[in-house]
Amino acid sequence: MPLCSLEELAAYRHTKKRLLGLDVGDKTIGISISDVNWQIASPLTLIRRTKFSADLKELQELIHSHGVIGLIIGLPMSMSGRDSEQTKKVRQFVSQLEVALGDISLCLWDERLSTMAVTRTLLEADMSRNKRSKVVDKLAATYILQGVIDMIARQRSVF
Repeated sequence: MPLCSLEELAAYRHTKKRLLGLDVGDKTIGISISDVNWQIASPLTLIRRTKFSADLKELQELIHSHGVIGLIIGLPMSMSGRDSEQTKKVRQFVSQLEVALGDISLCLWDERLSTMAVTRTLLEADMSRNKRSKVVDKLAATYILQGVIDMIARQRSVF
């Protein structure tokens, strides 16, 4: 299935199926999940990246066990709005997902500063560096997914 727009994704809201948010990095993929009403995003898990086939298997297990209809994938654009090296890596990962997942909607979401915002919140909470490193990717995925959920809620009358 080709990448979808938020408008296309919003059409599936009535299905009571969930969304997953992904913060894709070189070493990990932070995963968050929505409730069935698409109101709240919550941290779910962290996939330690090895090779694509292993990452895909873990992701497919999450999709099937949680009744997921779509993935919101953070796209780490540079501050100028151009693709960075990490953006190119995420686009490659998404291209592979498109082929492998077929019937799951995939939406990209500009996630500039999501990790920074989450890290700042954790620093304000006086969380140690070690504890921050264990949760920052899941929380960044949650931040990304909640942004999409909020956008769909605000635009519901337009979609």
